[in-house]
Amino acid sequence: MAKLEFFFDCSSPWTYLAFTRVQDVIARTKAEVVWCPILVGGVFNAVNKDVYERRANPDPRKASYSGKDLQDWARLAGIAIGKPQPFPVNAVLEMRCCLAADEKGKLIPFAREAFKAYWGDLKDVSKPEVIADVCRTAGLNPDEILERAAATYIKDKLRANTEEVIARGGFGSPTMFVNGTDMYFGNDRLPLVEAALMRAH
Repeated sequence: MAKLEFFFDCSSPWTYLAFTRVQDVIARTKAEVVWCPILVGGVFNAVNKDVYERRANPDPRKASYSGKDLQDWARLAGIAIGKPQPFPVNAVLEMRCCLAADEKGKLIPFAREAFKAYWGDLKDVSKPEVIADVCRTAGLNPDEILERAAATYIKDKLRANTEEVIARGGFGSPTMFVNGTDMYFGNDRLPLVEAALMRAH
């Protein structure tokens, strides 16, 4: 069976697109999936610091086109992507809660609602009360998930996932691996990911 590892951070709009669209790829390819929450800020700090320079001094033509491109993809994926504040958001609590939700077998519903809360509803997902609402919508006990998210082993796991994607050559979110070594980056690479998964059967 083909294996797909999906390293992701919910604070990225392009990752929201990829997370939404990859579900159909998984269904079509019957791939085994390993979801790997990370902190993309940690990745940028380690290996992709020029992201901050581009944010601080965007080229107006590229920025205008990038905004259009994002909305074109959102329309294709059937999701709403607005302009939340703050951006970028502190995603530490959100991504720790992703790991806690995964223990309950509910990573996908939690992540889907977390993406929607920030990008669709423009809520500040760094706030515990917002994450509590996300938990409830995803069918999780917010007190339990928030308590688990504060555990040392969850913090260590998020850090380890982030360090792992860096060590394996990743530089952003989403980073995907097919059968361990075949790396792909970004929402627009999903057709290549699907082709690789089909070849790997």
